Amino acid sequence: MKRFGLIGFPISHSLSPALFRAGYGEKWGRDYYYDLIRGDDFGASYGKFIGCYDGINVTAPFKEKAFSHADAAEPGCAEIGAANLLLKTGNGIYAYNTDYYGVRMCIGKAMHDLGMTGKTSSALVVGCGGAGKAAAAAASGLCRETIIVNRSREKAEAFAQRLKDREITILGMEDFRDCFRKAEIVIHTLPAVPGILDGLAPEDFASGGERPHGKIILEANYRDPQFPGLLKRIAQNENRHTCLPEYIPGTEWLLQQAVAGFEIFTGEHPDEDAMAEVAGQARALPV
Repeated sequence: MKRFGLIGFPISHSLSPALFRAGYGEKWGRDYYYDLIRGDDFGASYGKFIGCYDGINVTAPFKEKAFSHADAAEPGCAEIGAANLLLKTGNGIYAYNTDYYGVRMCIGKAMHDLGMTGKTSSALVVGCGGAGKAAAAAASGLCRETIIVNRSREKAEAFAQRLKDREITILGMEDFRDCFRKAEIVIHTLPAVPGILDGLAPEDFASGGERPHGKIILEANYRDPQFPGLLKRIAQNENRHTCLPEYIPGTEWLLQQAVAGFEIFTGEHPDEDAMAEVAGQARALPV
């Protein structure tokens, strides 16, 4: 039986065990097992992985340390400089970042559904924490230009140095609304901070490009999302300037990164419907 788990702190409310158990189906406890590796010390948690597990997911605050302990990393993970999955292989420990895959799956599907073939013009990534870095790395592979707005421009500029071959622009939060208006894809990775979205008006949601559709908006926050309420108010006051966006909730990002992790761990495709049912329960969890 192969054994997988999650390290990070705190992880008591993590959905990962339930997601993977749903994906395993009848193979749970027979071919595969998944549990929480509790503890606030990275060294101790990593040691348990080395001694007892075939692979682990990694959450905050251990992602950068996990990356530094790997023997090799897939390209997206290397661009980000942080890992949320480590896998034992015949050639050592290999690092992945499934948040990167999750963004590519979510945005790529929405682009396909809207007929957005090839690279679209611009993407806006709001925030440059762990999720924001994964989003920027993924978006910059899909778009001609990616803009990151962040409270700390220095932090975002340091990260952008890892993506030297990409068209990356770093701006401050004061430029948020102007960038939002122009972008065709918006990936919002900040927590529920009051006031950030308050200045947006219906005309800001029209497509930033020449296509007739609205924007694609992916929101990372799945426990306390900010866009559904805003979009409901926009729809109620719709005018000729408004073209409602294709909104992708954070639960879809959660699902797609988990599916990617399942496939990396096992080499199999999971029961995605069962995993989607678990991911849909995420908003009911404590914030």
